[in-house]
This record gives sequence, C-alpha cells and structure tokens, in this order.
Amino acid sequence: MISQVFILTSRGDTIVSRNYRPDVVRGTPEIFFRKLKSWSTEPPPVFSIEDIHFLHIKRNGLYFVCTTKFNVSPAMTLELLQRVSGLIKDYCGVLSEESMRVNFVLVYELLDEIIDFGYGQNTATEALRAHIYKDPVSLAPVEKPTLRGMERKKSKPSSAPNKPISLRRRVHDQDAKNEIYLDLLERLTVLFDKNG
Repeated sequence: MISQVFILTSRGDTIVSRNYRPDVVRGTPEIFFRKLKSWSTEPPPVFSIEDIHFLHIKRNGLYFVCTTKFNVSPAMTLELLQRVSGLIKDYCGVLSEESMRVNFVLVYELLDEIIDFGYGQNTATEALRAHIYKDPVSLAPVEKPTLRGMERKKSKPSSAPNKPISLRRRVHDQDAKNEIYLDLLERLTVLFDKNG
C-alpha cells in the first residue's frame, strides 16, 4: 500500500504530490531530498527514515518517489514508478520538468487512474486512453536548421486500412487461392456451481 507519490526536480522542487493515505507525516518531500543529498554516492532505491519507507527512481533529472509505512514489495513498487514515468512520457510526449509543469493536470489525472487508495491498478497506455480526458499541452518544437535541398519530404499516411480487400485471382498463377483471415472474438459469461 502506497501512502504517497511525489515527483521532485533535481533541485528538490516538488512538481506533483499526491497523498493516498493519511499515515505519513507532512513534509516528506523535504525529508527525502535532505536524505538524498546527504549521500556522497548514488543513493539506494529503497531506504527508511523514522518508519517511513522511501522508494524512488530517477528519470531525466526527475525523482519519482513513493512513501509507505507498510511492508510492500520493493520490486513491484519500483516497477510501478517505472510505468508511471513511462505513461507520463507517452501522454506528454517528453519526460522533462517543463512538460510536467505544463501538463500537471494531466499528470494528476493519470495518477488518479493508475493508483487507487494506494494500490496500483491498470498501467497500460491504451487502456487508460478511455479514462483520460485532459489533452496534453505540447511544448513548442525546437526548429532545427536544415540545409537547402535536404529537407525531408513528409510522407502521406497510409490508407491501407480503408481500402477494400481485393479478391481477384492472379492471371498468371492458376493454383493461387483466395484467402481471407478473420479474428473472431467471442465473449462468454458462465456461472459454475461446486459440481461443475
């Protein structure tokens, strides 16, 4: 059970902070950052201070941190943080401090869908798309200088899904078969008793 999730910059500024349980003291981002800076080497991904367990990963200069007072699986929690960072990158386009500040409403919406009362839920990008209503704010793209005549031509999107399947037989190959492959999905709702 996760008590809190917060995202810090490398300077210690809190970008996002979400409390799921009221069992952790206030000011845990500051406690975490002070302890982080006290290490002379790279800090371990899991450590405890005063019965609060801190689990964190670092991605693109941002610290993704979970706190808990319970005995949770560190591998599962670190994987959840990894997926949170991946989802934020998928939805915002880039994982940076600036994109997180511009899209903080979207990040909170993602966190609310991913974690429910401290328990990790669905972390698939496509499955969450139906539940996320906030559109990402894209950052202004950086124009790269191009050489004259070396510009890339934009290709047109393929319309293959919209084209009908042609069932014409090839003239030169008389043994060819016309084949269509279908995926048939069937959903059953069944109720079994103890005798089967």
